[in-house]
Amino acid sequence: MNAIITVVGTDQVGIIAKVSNFLAQHSINIADISQTILSGNFVMMMMVDLSAANLPMEELRTALNELGQQLSVSINIMHEKVFSAMHRI
Repeated sequence: MNAIITVVGTDQVGIIAKVSNFLAQHSINIADISQTILSGNFVMMMMVDLSAANLPMEELRTALNELGQQLSVSINIMHEKVFSAMHRI
């Protein structure tokens, strides 16, 4: 199962490292990643593979929210199918 994770907030050192480390600790593979800085705002989108994850989706969502608070960024996760349906033209 794939999911989309978005990370948005003020740019600072270590965001990618800390989010990537969190995902690795929970056996979540990053399948694709894109990040940019827009007017000083850090914006990252990742497609991740949850097939080996050691946390259920709701616990993962809660843990990512807590990590986002620690980093002063917003971290959201949604199933790939939900993301695709929302962005279908």
